[in-house]
Amino acid sequence: MTPPVHPHTPRVAVACGCTLGEEVVWDARDGSLLWVDIENPAIWRHWPATGETVRLPLDEKIGFAVLTPDPDRVVAGFKSGVAALRLSDGSRTPLVRPDDYPAGNRLNSGNAGPDGWLYFGSMDDAEEAQTGGFHRWDGARVETFGRRAAVTNGPVVSPDGRRVYTIDTANGLVQVHALDDGRIGEARPLIRFEEGWGKPDGLTLDAEDHLWICHYGAGRITRFDPDGLVVYVVPMPTPLVTKCAFGGDDLSTLYVTTCLRGRDPTLEPMAGHLYKVETGFRGFPANLLALPQT
Repeated sequence: MTPPVHPHTPRVAVACGCTLGEEVVWDARDGSLLWVDIENPAIWRHWPATGETVRLPLDEKIGFAVLTPDPDRVVAGFKSGVAALRLSDGSRTPLVRPDDYPAGNRLNSGNAGPDGWLYFGSMDDAEEAQTGGFHRWDGARVETFGRRAAVTNGPVVSPDGRRVYTIDTANGLVQVHALDDGRIGEARPLIRFEEGWGKPDGLTLDAEDHLWICHYGAGRITRFDPDGLVVYVVPMPTPLVTKCAFGGDDLSTLYVTTCLRGRDPTLEPMAGHLYKVETGFRGFPANLLALPQT
């Protein structure tokens, strides 16, 4: 059975032309969006209500920026490790890095769980060696879990705090881990991307516990049910789709980052921008990181 296809075309929300846009998140406190450009290092912020957009340039590759209780302070994943970063002036304070962290690695995707802890990934910056991993930081120690991978995405914790989703992008594998009383279980394969699907990149969850996964290289986002079955497809106007998140007053607008890396902007003018599309589905508010050191 062919899954329903979203009838509306995503529109450009911000023509940012990111080399590698990623990790978009909605901050309901001031109605803003925050996302990063990994390879032309910067944090972008946009307020849809006013149209204001701010770019904060950085001197090092940044993989994610997670909200904290202080609206001017995020916890970000750099090539050198996790650091606290002030959005107002770009000042940062190093916090932590995984114990097993080769020189060729960088940090890639990160999220706050319902427990207020940081769940994040590391990866080989050349996207070849299986030196990346999945990590959790509770403010005192970094725990590494799951299987090694060349390119990691996630981890994302379900709203009920009972599952952790991780992605081995290079191998086209989406995995789920049981989360029981703070203990993360072994990885269980949930979705294997088929030929022609591209590679699984960033993911988010909606209020019905369905996964929305970006297809890097295939120009679409797929909504999967909790068992990993395809139930809905959102086509995108550019192939390198990287991360999505729900935002807006009722959390029904899907915002999507994309990638310009390796593309010619004169031939593919839609690549690298931030997109938005109304979905009819709702997400849930982003968790805030709540760690003593932040």
